[in-house]
Amino acid sequence: MRLCFLVEEQYRHDGMPVDVIRQLRSWGHRVDVLRPGGSLLRLSETVRAGRHDAWILKTVSGGPGLTLLEAAAGAGLTTVNDARAIRGVRDKALAAVAAEAHGLPVPVTYAAMRIEDFAEVPAAEYPLVVKPADGSSGRSVRLVPSPDRLAHQAPRDEPGAGGGMLIAQPYVPNSGVDLKVYCVDGELYATERCSPLHPDQPTSERQVPLGTEVAAIAARVGEVFGLDLYGVDVVLGPDGPVVVDVNDFPSFRQVPDAVARVAWAILRLADAGGTRPRAAAAGAGALLSAQPSSPAGGPLGGDA
Repeated sequence: MRLCFLVEEQYRHDGMPVDVIRQLRSWGHRVDVLRPGGSLLRLSETVRAGRHDAWILKTVSGGPGLTLLEAAAGAGLTTVNDARAIRGVRDKALAAVAAEAHGLPVPVTYAAMRIEDFAEVPAAEYPLVVKPADGSSGRSVRLVPSPDRLAHQAPRDEPGAGGGMLIAQPYVPNSGVDLKVYCVDGELYATERCSPLHPDQPTSERQVPLGTEVAAIAARVGEVFGLDLYGVDVVLGPDGPVVVDVNDFPSFRQVPDAVARVAWAILRLADAGGTRPRAAAAGAGALLSAQPSSPAGGPLGGDA
């Protein structure tokens, strides 16, 4: 197969996708890498030529890569994930509305252009978790304890200060540990990690068993947003699991054989034209019962 990865500068040396690209090449596949924003691109020779079986995006939220992926999709090419699905989760305000409309457990969401505008939120809703609507990797997520503290949290040099939308959600009381659920080729894996709102909480990132209720929610997220490779951030509140974020093509940390699994999933999705499998829960540390070979004959276990 011939694949095209869109990789922005932030992820140029990141294991996801660098190791995945290396794995695919070791299996004999042709992988081209484009760096949106870092070089001149001849769009007519890349997108319109249609030489690739699939395009894969690993970029920062709000970066130029998504535009190129959407251009490829508009030309009828296969993308992983679906370009429309990526747009749907990278705009956190849009994602919150869609999630609530489909019955997913999400906090009430407010949106504003200035953090000071959240002073209109009823005091009973505080503390609030405030973050950029186009944020990623926990960037600029902050906990505002009360309306009188909003002025002290106003950003000066980041989205929300000069035109980017902010969202705010009531804080869900929890132990200070987030649950990250990853979906790879229809299999679900759960890990614990320290919450960005509780950086002093001593928590080692580790695989954990995936409960039935959380598994059902994570699988439903994939269905609602049409994602193939994704992660769901969940907090276990007093009333049950709550979805606080959804990410396309995350790091897949702690997923067993993550590199080979993601590479295999990309090949399967490219071969199927982007048709996604139904997610099914996998216990912590679970391995695929079968070890299929790649279309080029390489073992699944490769460089993981």
